[in-house]
Amino acid sequence: MSSLRSDHFPRLLGQIALAAALAFSTTGCNTTQPTIGALGIASAPNSDADWRRAAEAWGDRYRANPANAEAAINYAQALRGMGQRARAAAVLEQASIQNPKRKEVRGAYGRVLADAGQYQQALDELNRAHTPDQPDWRTLSLQGAVLDQMGRHDDARRYYATALRIAPDEPSVLSNLGLSYALSKDLVRAESTLRRATAHGRADTSVQQNLAVVVALQGRLPEVETSARAHLPSGEAAATMTHLRQRLAQQNGWKPPSESDSQHHGG
Repeated sequence: MSSLRSDHFPRLLGQIALAAALAFSTTGCNTTQPTIGALGIASAPNSDADWRRAAEAWGDRYRANPANAEAAINYAQALRGMGQRARAAAVLEQASIQNPKRKEVRGAYGRVLADAGQYQQALDELNRAHTPDQPDWRTLSLQGAVLDQMGRHDDARRYYATALRIAPDEPSVLSNLGLSYALSKDLVRAESTLRRATAHGRADTSVQQNLAVVVALQGRLPEVETSARAHLPSGEAAATMTHLRQRLAQQNGWKPPSESDSQHHGG
């Protein structure tokens, strides 16, 4: 099963795992993170122009009062949306100094640090974003994703287990757990966990995409394509398969393992 020993395998799954965790942690977090819509934008920005408008509006409020936690968080979120991660981190670093007890600021700063690959510092900030007596399952799940990036998969799964005790069968946490198994090359367990996640009514399309990646990594790309055609409009199915093939191509010569290899690994 030499193809799965490539350095590109954990890199590919790691990118997907962290991206999924960061995407979810910026929405609906119960650490009361403000939304971009608070400044009159009808919905979360989905274009460069939307992000620029949000950055201008929140940037004005932030510059008027750098200690304003709401302005700092939203300004940093808009900067992240524009790809300006270093500036976002600098804004939230100052905001955390100005607001050392504001958990939502610590959480936002931890997310930006994780996004920048500063994993240990991200963990330190995320630890300050909630407390043992008032744990936040979304933060726990993100902490697990960060630990997975550090290769600490057993530690990561303890965080996911705690998050699942708070939010049983939460698909986003199950998705992270499934990717954690994939990162340690236990693809059979990864697949079963991701199938459990996709069975939940609240699972979003990213969970299904994560399952598709894990199934494809086991050499079953035709199965993925059949499922996509059965459950998605033709254009979306084609786009999904194109995206998946591009992901796999990032592995620089990746070849799917044989079915017998996959069974041997899973056993």
